[in-house]
Amino acid sequence: MIIYNGLNDIQPLVNAVVTSGTFDGVHLGHQTILARLTEIAQTNGGESVLITYWPHPRTVVSNDSQNLRLLTSLDEKIELIDQAGVDHLVVIPFTRSFSELTSEQYIRQILIDKIGTKKLVIGYDHRFGRDREGGFEYIRAHQNEYGFEVEEIPRQDVDAVGVSSSKIRAALNEGNVHTANRLLGRAYNLTGTIVKGRQLGRTIGFPTANMQVDDPTKLIPANGVYAVEVAYGGQTLGGMLNIGFRPTVAGTHQTIETYIFDFDKDIYGEHMTLKFREFLRPEQKFDGLPALVAQLKRDEETARVVLSQK
Repeated sequence: MIIYNGLNDIQPLVNAVVTSGTFDGVHLGHQTILARLTEIAQTNGGESVLITYWPHPRTVVSNDSQNLRLLTSLDEKIELIDQAGVDHLVVIPFTRSFSELTSEQYIRQILIDKIGTKKLVIGYDHRFGRDREGGFEYIRAHQNEYGFEVEEIPRQDVDAVGVSSSKIRAALNEGNVHTANRLLGRAYNLTGTIVKGRQLGRTIGFPTANMQVDDPTKLIPANGVYAVEVAYGGQTLGGMLNIGFRPTVAGTHQTIETYIFDFDKDIYGEHMTLKFREFLRPEQKFDGLPALVAQLKRDEETARVVLSQK
């Protein structure tokens, strides 16, 4: 896949089959669109093109930008789009001035002049241009004038999977990783660097890897204990994860700490990825360390069973 950071380096393609959108999460609904995009391109001897935006448009134009958390970092989104078989990915920096482009300017300046679109594939509810003024009906009414065809992914095809980025965010905010994973078509993950914490886990037999997530805009699931797979150093390990404030030991800030099963290595400063498999229980305050340790042992037993069934 060829990646363009902005529009300066791209030249009009001979037979470009194009779609556009934020594609946060690259979930099952997005995958339906990408599958159709690549199918059309292959059938017609064309090249598939996906136009996406970074940062997320809502962080630029919405009043709730500080509260928006994303399902995928830019690097994760690029990797998932590449796996979907797309030929060209255009990442447009989303700025306030870009958001002021009318649908007509977007079509002529980007779709036609920059990319040379021959066919546009969009979801039934996709909107573009200033104030989301453009859509399928507008383009279809003018497609002869523009010199490219437009195909809309029918409502029934997209709605059949019953998925949206908002639904996935809501599920993760409730700790419902089972639903989130089903809608994503894969396990939700966090990637970050291992940093030093208070190292209290070592004193009770549960040493943990304390993660600092790479992307500050990434959504952190609800506080609680999870069964996770740990991707580190080319291997996949089992583990249990606690997200929260550690009330039993008077924690003062949220941490992301993983007890990796059957693992004893100093990995400070290194990267790892957590893949969420199951929510085990909410975070809670115990009456002292002995009660906490007893519960952690039960959590480990449960997590090992969960992971053995995946």
